[in-house]
Amino acid sequence: MIARYSREEISKLWTDETRFQLWLEIETLALEAMVAEGIAPQSALDSVRSKGAFDTERVLEIEREVKHDVIAFLTNVAEHVGEDARFLHFGMTSSDLLDTTFAVQLCRATDIILRETDALLLAVKELAFKHKNTLCIGRSHGIHAEPTTFGLKVATWYDELLRARRRVQEARGEIAVGAISGPVGTYAHLGPSVEKYVCDKLGLTPAPVSTQIILRDRHAALFTSFALLATSIERIAIEVRHLQRTEVREAEEFFSKGQKGSSAMPHKRNPVLSENVSGLARLVRSWAQTSMENVLLWHERDISHSSAERVIAPDATIALDFMLVRVRSIVSGLVVYPDNMQRNLDLTNGLVYSGTLLVALAAKGISREKAYSLVQGHALATWDELNTNTPVAERRNLETRIRADKEVTSLLSKEELDNAFSIDRHVAHVDHIFSQVFAE
Repeated sequence: MIARYSREEISKLWTDETRFQLWLEIETLALEAMVAEGIAPQSALDSVRSKGAFDTERVLEIEREVKHDVIAFLTNVAEHVGEDARFLHFGMTSSDLLDTTFAVQLCRATDIILRETDALLLAVKELAFKHKNTLCIGRSHGIHAEPTTFGLKVATWYDELLRARRRVQEARGEIAVGAISGPVGTYAHLGPSVEKYVCDKLGLTPAPVSTQIILRDRHAALFTSFALLATSIERIAIEVRHLQRTEVREAEEFFSKGQKGSSAMPHKRNPVLSENVSGLARLVRSWAQTSMENVLLWHERDISHSSAERVIAPDATIALDFMLVRVRSIVSGLVVYPDNMQRNLDLTNGLVYSGTLLVALAAKGISREKAYSLVQGHALATWDELNTNTPVAERRNLETRIRADKEVTSLLSKEELDNAFSIDRHVAHVDHIFSQVFAE
């Protein structure tokens, strides 16, 4: 991932230096187990512990010659350790080292992602409770529907993010497995006890079976959970982008002092942070597809997955980490305009109560079709006046039209009409919804 969208903590997990350090740790742990099993002498372990080292540039230099990264690494370590290095990698295959290391890296990266998801959840929760009762219009198909509250809108973000977090947590468990099972996974040269020892020390579980590699459906589950989390994050970003539109302007990203919105138009304040998030989400979703392709390897293994994983694993985790931090800053700094929300709620002259009126009429015993027809006639007339050159002073809102309709007033009393055009029923169950969403 390019530096622009990278944070140092998670990026360090994917450096050559970190990878080689994990390789040396795993090779040393395997040697410890082999000494305990009587396969290697204690002197070899002592030598590796005291002299075991590597030089990243030297490893890369050797790799350019031998065209094999693990052999290059072992060659360089042997340059430091000497003769006892022959016990390193004894009975192992490259994938034992690569896949167990990959599991550690993915687990550590996922832990950062889970931590940042928790921080985002907290910010979303705070915003939801702050605007629990802030009235706004709900929209379907981009068109005004019925009243809701901004807090309820934000509560849906929390609910969705919580599910996304659970998926990532579950997928982390699936990839927290290691393998020291040798060529084609039969333990022909080292018994399962070595694998168990190494995995226990690394906080991993031995894979129940491996084919020389750890089966890639585990990794596909993780990258798919990342894609879903990225998509849930993007839903927040898209909502902010819509709410910041000039015609809506119910909320907007914080615009800092000295910030510039456009090189050509000095008045612009664009939702650039949210737009960045939308772009990165597209990438994270695409990498989930790649991870599924990686499941389909030939026989016990090929390495068609390797080149893809070298790209998607760092990029997906780094991008997702960046997205989480960025969206948290958007949520925490979001500027909300309740007055504009009320303005938009009133924009359609009471049309937002048409559904409530329909239910009230249907409850009086007339057919739903008849009730719908009565309400729609007045609703469309109200729309027409909003969309024509009818002077504002001459426009009649839906409530005025309905109260002048004798057929309607013969069915509904003044009190019943008052209730139909009241905001109260639309917010009556906000506390109930919040108690369900934020129960945990």
